[in-house]
Amino acid sequence: MPPRNVLLLSLARALGMTGPSVVVLLAGIVGADLAPVPELATLPVSLMVLGTALASIPAALIMQRIGRRNGFVGAALLGVGAAGLGAYAVLAGNFLLLGVAALLIGANSAFAQQYRFAAAESVPEAQAGRAVSIVLFGSILAGYLGPEAATRGQRLLQVPYAGGFLALALLFLASAVALAFLKDIRPTQASVGGSERPLKMIVGQPMFLVAMIASAVSYGVMSLIMTATPVHLHRMQGASLDQTALIIQSHVVAMYLPLLFTGWLTERFGVRRLMLAGAVCLFLTVAVGVMSESLLHYWITLVLLGIGWNLLFVGGTVMLTLSYHPAERFKAQAVNDFVVFGVTALASLSAGAMIFRAGWEAMNLLPLPFLVLVVVSLYLLSTRKLAAPEPAASD
Repeated sequence: MPPRNVLLLSLARALGMTGPSVVVLLAGIVGADLAPVPELATLPVSLMVLGTALASIPAALIMQRIGRRNGFVGAALLGVGAAGLGAYAVLAGNFLLLGVAALLIGANSAFAQQYRFAAAESVPEAQAGRAVSIVLFGSILAGYLGPEAATRGQRLLQVPYAGGFLALALLFLASAVALAFLKDIRPTQASVGGSERPLKMIVGQPMFLVAMIASAVSYGVMSLIMTATPVHLHRMQGASLDQTALIIQSHVVAMYLPLLFTGWLTERFGVRRLMLAGAVCLFLTVAVGVMSESLLHYWITLVLLGIGWNLLFVGGTVMLTLSYHPAERFKAQAVNDFVVFGVTALASLSAGAMIFRAGWEAMNLLPLPFLVLVVVSLYLLSTRKLAAPEPAASD
């Protein structure tokens, strides 16, 4: 039976991480109506990711000062207010306020992204991969709840799409209640022992760099394609909102369903092989994405995208935890998440321009050089051409 913290974090993830899927599904569609030019339709989605990037370092520093539980609960309450603002922005037809709401929902996600690290801290090191998988597995429910809240929430308010944000506020509130029962886990003096290394030394480790690159590429590729899909499908291809929601739901479930096996796969085959498998899935995503623009191909593309993200991101997260000492965790995690979500914000912002100016096929080809970079980095690390990190860890 997983520790209570891990279960609570998984539940909070299931409730709180509905935010990104609601914003991805609705904000681009609403943005297409409210934006001054079509290329800015996905700007609110990009602002959400930018909010995650900008808040990643403050989130880590705040929790270092006030603890994981207080930080997580406060962020969930911020999400309640942000989702309420999103509902008001849709009611008022205000594109600027919609962007602010998305930015604040992204800030909430910066704290929620730390759930995986809190889970790893709650168990022995050998069980970290499994704990991370269990917490991220809660996002399977989020993948269902988010689009359901976006579609069924329409009944709450008269103006289309506004009710989806109101339903999201209620889910954030439930997440805050669950997180209030979390127990703060602080490193023991024995585990923290030793001098804390300079940030430059931590970040300069080959293992840290490879883990960060892999996580950034996995999230960037996923963000680029996922952000563009609802706008392209619903606005440009004429698919219904229900059809679009089904594809996004399938994608989010594919992101997290493999977590039933990811922890075991990490322990059985090692983190580098897991990450390589993720990169291969993302190559297949590109291949299928350029074949056709039928609903079936969209569905296969988004499912492969979810699986590839899962394997590469979970592997990168586990590898990252092996590259720093317990006392260094907050600053190491902050730098990693700032880079990862900075890249993700750039990819999301590029999605609107790419889909309207270059088209679906060209957008799908864009990730190829970055996936090659991941594969080459993993190869160099596996052949020991890159120096071993400190502390050393094998997989």
